Amino acid sequence: MQSRGDGDKYSVLLPTYNERENLPLIVWLLVKYFGESGYEYEIIVIDDGSPDGTLEVAEQLQKIYGEDKILLRPRAKKLGLGTAYIHGIKHARGNYVFIMDADLSHHPKFIPEFIKKQREGGYDLVSGTRYRGDGGVYGWDLRRKLISRGANYVTQVLLRPGASDLTGSFRLYKKEVLESLVERCVSRGYVFQMEMIVRARQLNYTIGEVPISFVDRVYGESKLGGNEIVSFLKGLLTLFATT
Repeated sequence: MQSRGDGDKYSVLLPTYNERENLPLIVWLLVKYFGESGYEYEIIVIDDGSPDGTLEVAEQLQKIYGEDKILLRPRAKKLGLGTAYIHGIKHARGNYVFIMDADLSHHPKFIPEFIKKQREGGYDLVSGTRYRGDGGVYGWDLRRKLISRGANYVTQVLLRPGASDLTGSFRLYKKEVLESLVERCVSRGYVFQMEMIVRARQLNYTIGEVPISFVDRVYGESKLGGNEIVSFLKGLLTLFATT
């Protein structure tokens, strides 16, 4: 499909670490759904020194789809999600920015719904939610579901954020809004996404939501472990005390 020619461009930030199997699939799906919908886009791959050859795969994808669509902005080592977004934003040429996981947990088929929702309400950010409407989680065991639900419930009670899914990481931002938020956020790891929503509420940014289906990663191992859970709880208490 030809470009809609409405002046908007969407930059997709894909932080990666050991995603060589998943990256070709997520990029193909992004190209497919952006192509079918006609929106202008670019995909920015921010690889943090993956030892599995993710960057080499990304270089091949760039040759296939073109340097105008696939931008490679690697870093030498794993430096955290927040700094990956800051790094990616510096190179983003779009006026809107998608953040999403590269492990196929977030399906690009929802991207047109995010854009439609944002345009309908003029929202500053649109967040994918697993906990409203037709949203849901697939492929998780009971333990992981309980952790996620519990974390979300406690967060809702303590922080009253005005959004139903705080720990999700499939979102669409106005570029200047994302820049403003990442400059203010101090959290790392899984708490980072939660703080982004809390700070957005503080700054009176408007938040829309789109129900999504979250599917556990197809290839590779989940990065959620005991240390991340402890860090989440510490971060939650810090936000409660400071916001």
